[in-house]
Amino acid sequence: MKLSRSDKGALVAFMLPAILMMLMFFVIPVIYVVAVSFMKWNGISAPAFNDIRNFALLFKDKAFTRSVINNVIWALVAGFIQVPLAMVMAILLSNKPKGWKFFRTVYFFPQVISGIALATLWRAIYSADNGLLNGLLRVIGLGDLARDWLGDIHTAFPSVLIYWVFYVGYYMVIMMADISTIDSSYYEAATIDGASRFQQAIYITIPLIKKTSLLTCVTLASVMGLRQFEQVYMLTNGQPANTTSTIVLYMYKKMQDANYGMASASAVILIIVGVAFIVTIRKIFEGREHD
Repeated sequence: MKLSRSDKGALVAFMLPAILMMLMFFVIPVIYVVAVSFMKWNGISAPAFNDIRNFALLFKDKAFTRSVINNVIWALVAGFIQVPLAMVMAILLSNKPKGWKFFRTVYFFPQVISGIALATLWRAIYSADNGLLNGLLRVIGLGDLARDWLGDIHTAFPSVLIYWVFYVGYYMVIMMADISTIDSSYYEAATIDGASRFQQAIYITIPLIKKTSLLTCVTLASVMGLRQFEQVYMLTNGQPANTTSTIVLYMYKKMQDANYGMASASAVILIIVGVAFIVTIRKIFEGREHD
């Protein structure tokens, strides 16, 4: 059906605010960051073209390469451990066991708390001197395992990562909403055929949410993993020895040093890694769909 001139005008009028906002808050800033990534600039003096030296310096910097590795690990754990945990909880609670509304609220509650507040709480839990974790280990006779969890080079990054993985409420609620739209006749037919709840989840629920909420949650979680900042900044500030650093934290420190060229170059690398992750995730899901 061809649109009339008035319809086209109305379409443009409706789309124009979104297009302008996209240009102002995404396209232009990205172009600006890419341009600055090739400059040597302290934010005050005139920027000078620096060729690709900023990128060369980035990959010579062990702190940056460690940050990239940490972000990749974080994104993988978020997409392929945190989201599956959320999916399991969503499937269990969608069966509406006794007290399911209470547990749904409990699991979602951390999502309404500031990430800074949660990081402060876990900093106290991990405290070497009077932290809850070390105190609990001593009480149950495992005092030899007590340590400075955030100060030990071997435990700092796992400690920062592990606690965050179990905050699954956000993705759980998204998948519960999707599961609620599945026609109940599928489950009724499966029940008549003798399928267990587990088989129904494997052969009905997961395939029907895979291309919708599950794909969305894996993408969102991976992106969240790639742009981690608050938790790491509050818990360790990237220490010890940059073992917990992330790309955004590295970028922040370069901006504090007034090295906007390298900060922008690290932002460009983050964009590239993010796009690669999103494309890969979609390819994985599309590949499984074809199989």
